[in-house]
Amino acid sequence: MCLLRPLLLILSLAVMPLASAQASLVIYAATSLTDAFESVASAFAVEQPGVSLHLNFSSSSSLAAQIIAGAPADIFASANEKQMQLVVADGRIDGVATRIFAHNQLVLALPADNPAGIQSVRDLADEGYLLVLAATGTPIRAYTEAMLQSYANAFGADFSRRVRSNLASEESNVRQVVTRLALGEADAGIVYQTDVLGDVADQLLVIEIDAAHNRLAAYPIAPLSDTANPDVTAQFIDFVLGDVGRAILTEHGFCPPVILDADLPRDASPAPTSQAADDEDAEAEANRCPTTPIENR
Repeated sequence: MCLLRPLLLILSLAVMPLASAQASLVIYAATSLTDAFESVASAFAVEQPGVSLHLNFSSSSSLAAQIIAGAPADIFASANEKQMQLVVADGRIDGVATRIFAHNQLVLALPADNPAGIQSVRDLADEGYLLVLAATGTPIRAYTEAMLQSYANAFGADFSRRVRSNLASEESNVRQVVTRLALGEADAGIVYQTDVLGDVADQLLVIEIDAAHNRLAAYPIAPLSDTANPDVTAQFIDFVLGDVGRAILTEHGFCPPVILDADLPRDASPAPTSQAADDEDAEAEANRCPTTPIENR
């Protein structure tokens, strides 16, 4: 009995740090997710107070490169599927585990006083404007280039080249583009609709881009295959995909995907006819993001 008590005390002291230790997650997320994921993290902490979240925001291309180089992370949330697929190809993420959790789209942003008098995307090809874009290699630059190219039939095959001739600055991420515009250091820039909300809203004028030329940005999320906390990682991703996470993302200007895998009925319905399927696809595409997501200011 005398030997048993010290032994029990030693065992309890050894177990106590394990019981009190917090689970910790490192989340790599695209810069455009900064405000939304900070809100998501706060809401998640209320439900899971024992989990410590560490958020690392940067351009998706930079984050993907860091992960591929071996940086420790538990979750990657990208602003496009290309960067996610690079990490999948490297083997640090299982492609089956990736989920699209939100959509975004482009807007033309100007300083609030619009000193250059820009009225539409077409004006960007005229001489004398100072244009600021995110750097080549970032997801939003790829979306922007595709959007500009789509105007070739309407504005000429060299439209994209003429727009780029006004390029005054290339920023490492979309938030820096917004900052330059808010400070009046450029006449125009292409950013996500989510970037013109919040504190900068009164400093910017927003012009929507025709839906026929806009680009829908898909945001995938996935756990790292070597995460030390797979259960907690899964809980956070489920939270992002759940009702609370979707509500927060919508509040920050993101558009929820039309259908998540979890929303699919267990019993498959009969396959629709080709015409019906085309109609449903067109309707779903039209409803992915609201036609007037941002009120011009």
